[in-house]
Parts: sequence; C-alpha cells; structure tokens
Amino acid sequence: MTKNNKNNNSKISELRLLTTVEKIGNKLPHPAALFGIFALITLLISFIGYYLQWEGTNPATGESIKIVNLISREGLHRILLDMVDNYTGFAPLGIVMVAMLGIGIAESSGLIKAAIKLLLIKAPKNTVTFMIVLTGILSNTASDLGYILIIPLAGIIFHSLGRHPIAGMAAAFAGVSGGFSANLLIGTIDPLLAGLSTEAARIIDPEYYVMPTANYYFMAVSTFIIAATGTWLTRAVIEPRLGKYTGHVEKEEISTLSAEEKKGLKWTGVTLLFFAVLIAAGLIPGNGILRGSDNTVLHSPVLKGFISVLFITAAACGIVFGYKSGTFKKHSDIINGMNNSFKSMISFLVLVFFAAQFVAWFKWSHLGLLIAVKGAAFLQSTNLGLIPLVIMFVLLSGFINMFMGSASAKWAILGPVFIPMFMLLGYSPELSQAVFRIGDSVTNVISPMMSFFALIIVYFHKYDSKAGIGTIMAVMLPYSITFFIVWTLLMIAWILLGIPLGPEAGLYYTPH
Repeated sequence: MTKNNKNNNSKISELRLLTTVEKIGNKLPHPAALFGIFALITLLISFIGYYLQWEGTNPATGESIKIVNLISREGLHRILLDMVDNYTGFAPLGIVMVAMLGIGIAESSGLIKAAIKLLLIKAPKNTVTFMIVLTGILSNTASDLGYILIIPLAGIIFHSLGRHPIAGMAAAFAGVSGGFSANLLIGTIDPLLAGLSTEAARIIDPEYYVMPTANYYFMAVSTFIIAATGTWLTRAVIEPRLGKYTGHVEKEEISTLSAEEKKGLKWTGVTLLFFAVLIAAGLIPGNGILRGSDNTVLHSPVLKGFISVLFITAAACGIVFGYKSGTFKKHSDIINGMNNSFKSMISFLVLVFFAAQFVAWFKWSHLGLLIAVKGAAFLQSTNLGLIPLVIMFVLLSGFINMFMGSASAKWAILGPVFIPMFMLLGYSPELSQAVFRIGDSVTNVISPMMSFFALIIVYFHKYDSKAGIGTIMAVMLPYSITFFIVWTLLMIAWILLGIPLGPEAGLYYTPH
C-alpha cells in the first residue's frame, strides 16, 4: 500500500470516528430535558424496586436500605409539596447566582479584559507561550471570556512574532478548555460543582458540606503543571508539525492598554491591597474578628463564606475600575453589568429546575444509597485499590465528556452515584470531585459537543481556509492525551503523598 493510500485511509477513519461522535452527541436530548427524563425514570424504577423488594444494608450504620415507592400517595404528595423547595434549596443555585453578580460587574467594567491584555502583551518573548496557556487557564474565572478574547488574541500575538498563528490559538485553547478545572482563583465552576457534591454526599451523611475551595490546593498546583505541559507541547510537537506559516493573512497590530485602562488597573490594585490587608487583619491575630467560632482560620467565614467574599471583592474592583477607566458613568451601568451576567444564566436556571427534582427524587427513593452500597461492595470484591479506581473514573468522565458538554450536567448525573460509592469505600467527596474534574477537562479540546467548538473552527479557518473539525482534532489530540497522562500522574502522586486537596478537604472519609 502506498504512503498516499495509507494517509487517505487514515483520514477516512478519522472522519468516520468524528461523524459517529457528532451523530451520537446530536441525538442526546437537551440537558434540561435529559434530567426531566432521568427524574421520570427514577419514579418508575422506585415503583419497580419497591415491589421487587430491592434492599441492602448500609455498612456505615448497619441499617436496612429499602426502596421507597415515589408513585404512591405519600410519594406524590411529597413531590408536589416539595417541588419549589427542591429548586430554591438546590445548593449550587444561590451560590452561582451570587458569584455571577460580582463577576458580572468586573466583566462589564472591562477589568477582566484589561487584566488579560496586560498579562499577554507585557509578557517577555521567551515566556509568551507559557503566559498564553496560563492566561487561558486563569480566564475560566470569567466564564466564556477566554474563548472570545484570548484564543483569537493568541493567534494575533504568534503571527506578529513570526510564529504559526494556529499554534498560538491551539496553546490558548489548551489552557482555556483543556485546563478548564485548574485555576489560581475560585471561579463559578468551583461553587457549582461543590454544591452538587454536597447534595450527593448527603445521601450518605446528611450533615456533610463540600466547600467551594474543596479542590483549591490541587487545582492551584495543577495550574502551573498544565501551563508548563501545554508550553512544552506547543514548542516541541505542535509548532514543528505545523511548520512555518505561509498563508496570506497580514500581521495585525496588537492594541496596547489605553491610559484610562492603566489608570483603572492601578486603582484596582489599590482596592485589592485594601481587601487583602482587611482580611489579614481579621485572620492573623489570635482573636481576629474574621476567625471561625472555634477561633481557627479553616472555619472562618472567609473560607466558608468564600462566595460572599468573591462577590464583594469582584464587585468592588469592577466598580473602581469602571469609574476610573470611564466605562461606568452612572450607577445604572453597574446594575446593567449584573443584569447582563444573569442573561447568560437563563439556560442554567432552567436546567437546574429539572436537575434539582432528579437529585431530590433519586435521594428520596433510596436508589442512590442502594446503588452506592452495591457498587461499593462490588469494587471491594475486585480489590482494585484507589489508584486503578482513579484512572478508571478519569477515563469514564473523559469519555462521557465527548458526548455531553456541560460539566455541571455531567456531575449532577455522576455525583449522586459515585460520591456515595466512594464514601462507602472510605474516600472523600472532595477526592471524587477532583478526579471527575480531570476527566471533564482533558477531552474538552477534542469534543465536538463542547459549545464553543464551532467557534474554534472559525478561528482556525481565518488562517487556514481548509481547516475543519479534523484539523482541530489533529492539532489538539496531543494536548488531550498528554494532559490526561500528566494530570492523572499528579493525582496519583498527590494521593501517595497524602496531601489535602483543599482547606479541610482530605482524601479519605470515615463513615460515622
């Protein structure tokens, strides 16, 4: 077989695989509808399980577990009476809404955009690649800004330096999407997943609470590991493969920070320093006003009420930047920024209604607890150990991510099953969540179901008129595979060293 025939066969196989993935993904219902279907299936299975007398024994308490029939007088009454409370009391809902109010002010003021430009434009030439990947990772704090600003800007920067612009965009895409779960800052995804994890953990322990900072230590370290890995891959693999750019797109001039933006950033720095001093003054003294009821930093309202701190800090910095840079002229501009942040949440608010009912009904029926008990018993019988379980769970999360884009939607489905199962095996909800986040991130860059995938094709097409889905897959696959290996090895090392995943977030759980 000639070399050309082999290449043609390879391309045909690639296209068939991509077509299959796309077809399967497109056939899935909308995530909100999916949760509605799961909720109805839960009702049906609770009815079947009750009459078939499915039962087990909770190894943590020794109590008998029996399925509760929700298609009964008591079950239907509870469904109707608690529907509103299920929605309004769903842990992630209020947390995300409050966080988005603060971030909305910061984003609408232009603060986040200016800070990103400062990071990228001021970076020395020999650190440009690292700064692009790192900035992409950090941009996840500001929702979708990385996709809209950083990826096209990275192409312009690489092009201006005489490097292949698609390599620059690939590096940025790897940071924004492949490094989605890593960050030095707490973003909206952290409280959202933590809220879902709290709901799932309470299937086993009704008092358990997963903090938004649950994975902070691990994700902060991951930020630099993933940024370094993405930098090496771009230089060693992607750029040599793409070669020298020979297209006809002219180099663009990169806009520098305006005098107004510089003034705004200066005063934002002063504001951040003020808050840092204020928090330090409340935490460092032994009787500090911001210490917890037990006089410790770990139980302080700064950590446990981190979303409130995030809202106040982001809002204050956004307001200061807005007025000093001139983007805010009157108080209604601030309110409009908050309004705009909620406009992007409409689909989330709808999805949460159905997800909240599904999670509540799943819990009431005892299906989650029974699956956890049976699943834990099976896993114990296999004697796989924690490390193989971690690898398998990363692979499962990454595989599901190829067909379902929303991280919160996937975790709302997987969390109520795997968190209780892992808890009964002696592993913490925080560990389950961290492992899921690895798998959920590493395949983002090769998933056609990722909501911005079509936009990335447009970006690539600017510099290569023949670019399509196959181009993106071929360019981004090395990032996906390498991120999976490196991030999983980091998690294994973390477990072997016994390092907490975040404040008061250990690796193990002791049933009580």
